[in-house]
Amino acid sequence: MKRVCVIGAGPSGITALKNVLDEGIEAVCYDRNDRAGGNWIYSEEPSHSSVFETTHIISSKTLSQYEDYTWDDHGEEVSDYPSHQQLASYFQGYAKHFGLNDHIEFETTVINAEHVSESEWKVTIENKNGQRTETFTDLIVCNGHHWNPRMPEYPGTFEGDFIHSHDFKKAEPFKDKRVLVIGGGNSACDVAVETSRVSTKTCISWRRGYRIIPKFFFGKPSDIVGLGMTWLPVKLRSMLSQFLIRVFIGPNKSYNLQEPDHNFGQTHPTINDELLYRIRHGKVHPKVDVDRFEGKKVHFKDGSSEDFDVIIACTGFIISHPFLDSSFINYSEGPVPLYLKMMHPTHPNMFFVGLFQPLGCIWPGAELQAKIIARQLAGKWMRPSNIESLVRKEVNHPHYNQLKTPRHTITVDYHLFKKALLKQLPRDYVSKDQMTSVPTKSYAS
Repeated sequence: MKRVCVIGAGPSGITALKNVLDEGIEAVCYDRNDRAGGNWIYSEEPSHSSVFETTHIISSKTLSQYEDYTWDDHGEEVSDYPSHQQLASYFQGYAKHFGLNDHIEFETTVINAEHVSESEWKVTIENKNGQRTETFTDLIVCNGHHWNPRMPEYPGTFEGDFIHSHDFKKAEPFKDKRVLVIGGGNSACDVAVETSRVSTKTCISWRRGYRIIPKFFFGKPSDIVGLGMTWLPVKLRSMLSQFLIRVFIGPNKSYNLQEPDHNFGQTHPTINDELLYRIRHGKVHPKVDVDRFEGKKVHFKDGSSEDFDVIIACTGFIISHPFLDSSFINYSEGPVPLYLKMMHPTHPNMFFVGLFQPLGCIWPGAELQAKIIARQLAGKWMRPSNIESLVRKEVNHPHYNQLKTPRHTITVDYHLFKKALLKQLPRDYVSKDQMTSVPTKSYAS
């Protein structure tokens, strides 16, 4: 008799819960929020969520939907790049459509999950009624990886406000202030654009050159254009993408930004249409990496210095599972040794859904992971006997040879990863949309 615990009711958790229930298996989901949606539930107060007032997704709606519940099924007209409000509505619509809310305990935090044996977990939870411990046969972890801020460290002390992008909610508090944004990723560029609308001055500090990808090429969302190149091997696809960006955007030096010292795909792409516009209009001012702090003065590595009232560090997040003993599981720094980014090689009753970072949207892949897990729990899919060697292969042969930083330990190619997951499912799970022809390199082989 299986009884499954799902931690988190965000985009990954709700599809995990739905697919386990579809197999007739008892499952309970715990979530700290008061409704489904996870990171996409906006709040002006500090919370689990990292979205801010004007956040839109950076992948298009076409490639950002569940197979079992599309945007058409949701019945809400949305833009090419949906807002956080539309996404929260979509996830809550998914939960309602499949009757998941009856199986979710909201406003409940998982305090501890103890691996007792290969057939038992002890899960301690806490809510307004106090603490209690429940017993489960299997654990599916879906707590997300964009909630525990990673703060940078520099010599000296900054005497102004020093916050992380996780706590940035709207531009208004930065009105008439001198703002420094640290980082070159999607959050950093968005935050710099937003604060530049109201601040006295906004600067953005990059430690290396990044490629800024426009949201549209040839009038189409950039990921749809990328979809048309999936027949190419990853290396050639990266070279063509790099060429297109250069043609459309021009060199970074035209915007007083550092040139990238790495190939396309070696860092996570930054998708933004406004940053370069704001730079060329004198609203955002590029800076190189920070050297040290001195009061409110920030010294940069090119020898320049400037005073700021506030620094917003957009420096990523730590992969964190606070309910698991760190001696048992700790993926905060090094590689994440899981088969298909979801199965522990030595604990067959432990799963992770959504613990990957695609060059694209996460939940279509999470949905496929959930289907495979549910089939294993139902006895319809068998773990490979050589799973440990397959895990080593994933770690040692990633889709992209990215820079060795904590941010790049879980990156996958959207299309190759989906293909690898689909190979584990019967053909009746595969829709026409999912049968995109892509190169055969995958983790499943």
